[in-house]
Amino acid sequence: MKPLFLTIALLAAMSCLAFTACDRNDNPMSTTTGGSLTGGTGDDAGETPGDNNDDNDDNNTETPEQAMTLTLKIGTSTFTATLEDNATAHAFAALLPLTLSMHELNSNEKYAYLDQSLPTQASSPGTIQTGDLMLYGSSCVVLFYKTFSTSYSYTRIGRIDNPSGLAAAVGSGSVTVSFER
Repeated sequence: MKPLFLTIALLAAMSCLAFTACDRNDNPMSTTTGGSLTGGTGDDAGETPGDNNDDNDDNNTETPEQAMTLTLKIGTSTFTATLEDNATAHAFAALLPLTLSMHELNSNEKYAYLDQSLPTQASSPGTIQTGDLMLYGSSCVVLFYKTFSTSYSYTRIGRIDNPSGLAAAVGSGSVTVSFER
């Protein structure tokens, strides 16, 4: 009887691990293409995001609506997302443009590790909604394409405004997602 109980307990523990986003045993992967994580060409090395030291500064003429939205390109599909007004979303926006190779997990999400940590203020949302863009831990970006209940904690980055067609766009395997302002 003890071997059966131990087997059941082991299977239960392993199934709990399978439902976490961005398994910490995964190796961080190179997530960018075409430039640095800050989206620049390397000419602004050493500058902090938001510094106004370059000659191409537009004097911050963006409206609040423009400053807090981004575009996601997945294959031939394009989605608009609204970012949260928090430190995490602002730090993520400072990395744009950014192209991530996102991997499948649990048939409801795509994830990718950033090469750097972002500020966090994690909480348990209770229910993940289709189109939620979240941060798991401090460096794992997660794009959810199905609604489900969760007890895990995330920091909200933003949400796709109209997630219709998102599941079809991301498919069932790894996918490349471009995030742009």
